[in-house]
Amino acid sequence: MESKVLNWKIKKSKFETHPSITMVSTNTRQRNVCKRRLNPVLAVPPSSVILHTDESGEFPESRNSSSSSNASLSSCAGSLLCHPNTVGIMGGGSVDSTLSFVRKLVHWSKENEETCTPFVLCSDPVLNRELLSLERNSSTLCSRNARSQFDHSPIVENLLSKRVFLEKSGAQCIVVPCHISHSWHDEVFKGCSIPSLHMAECVSRELKEAKLKPLEAGSPLRIGVLATDVTLKAGFYQEKLQNEGFEVVLPDKATIEHTVIPAIDAINRKDMEGARNLLRIALQVLLVREVNTVILASNDMCDLLPRDDPLLKKCIDPMDALVMSTIKWAQQAVKEGMQHFSTH
Repeated sequence: MESKVLNWKIKKSKFETHPSITMVSTNTRQRNVCKRRLNPVLAVPPSSVILHTDESGEFPESRNSSSSSNASLSSCAGSLLCHPNTVGIMGGGSVDSTLSFVRKLVHWSKENEETCTPFVLCSDPVLNRELLSLERNSSTLCSRNARSQFDHSPIVENLLSKRVFLEKSGAQCIVVPCHISHSWHDEVFKGCSIPSLHMAECVSRELKEAKLKPLEAGSPLRIGVLATDVTLKAGFYQEKLQNEGFEVVLPDKATIEHTVIPAIDAINRKDMEGARNLLRIALQVLLVREVNTVILASNDMCDLLPRDDPLLKKCIDPMDALVMSTIKWAQQAVKEGMQHFSTH
């Protein structure tokens, strides 16, 4: 059976007790897959596996595992998956945005292929909370003193452990569908044995390949970036865009203080209409500065505007660029694997 995105309802109290939840999806049609009844609230569909991992990233033994499960997990030198195009997905601050990435990966990769890209997904509720809290409470970290006192080392160590886990699981490439996690991308992936795709590099390359023309003759190509204060302070979007020759336009201090930060605060209060109005103002401020397009580097912001909103047509979602780059990598990995097989 082809891969399917898991759709389950998990009570918040029970979900938060899981140290880590992993979903493994393959494009095999075999019906006998690993089935573990870890928790009655978790529904495990065919071709998918949900496993707990301990703090070291290892799989604990389970007395309820079937012999076929053990055989599956012990194959390929202990890796869960053996496909040359297996993608490791490291969940970030929002489970919803991670699952949205997975849905797009599944659906878009199947447009020209009979089967979707195999993947291993690792989502940790503790990491989700830490990243989401940091991003949504960036207004409380605006001062340089507050940022310097905030200890990021637990987040970095958590991300690093997830990277090691995905390497051991058989992933041949790792992606992180989370903006703020890219603040420590170089540190987390230093010494990694497999490649990783950087979301800012993916969207910058996509814009470069689009061969955009300046809105004014003789002026440089300008790309706006709208994100939470903590993501803008990290600077990786600015760096990757500038590497491709773009002039980066950021919201000024007044726009951040009077629209961006209040919009995030409104989201925290569940005032979506207020947040939506503030986002429209921030976008209009950037657009009048002659930018070709605006990168919406925030999952909360991308979800605010309705799909048919005219302003949204002037924006680009970096998550879409990451999905397309992941699919291209997977397709190339299959071709290289077939070429290697034919020469041996």
